Amino acid sequence: MIVERFDRRTMTAMEVALEKTCEGLPNGGKHNLRKWAAQNIIRCAKTGTTSLDALTEAGKNALAQLPRGNKRSAKLEGADVRPDWQSAA
Repeated sequence: MIVERFDRRTMTAMEVALEKTCEGLPNGGKHNLRKWAAQNIIRCAKTGTTSLDALTEAGKNALAQLPRGNKRSAKLEGADVRPDWQSAA
């Protein structure tokens, strides 16, 4: 489980990074967009890079890499829900 892998401070930074990453998206972002960003934030944290700035940059870079207007971006539409860090890893 992801909760067991990271300390409380890192988990908090990851949550804030996800919110900062998705703050400009309509309604905070669709579920699959948030999940995509969260997975990249987690990947960054697993490397030991856990500063808020680095985690936020990882999330924003993930969203910036998404192609616009093709099948992949269409598949990334879904319900807008809070992230579930345990299943995002």
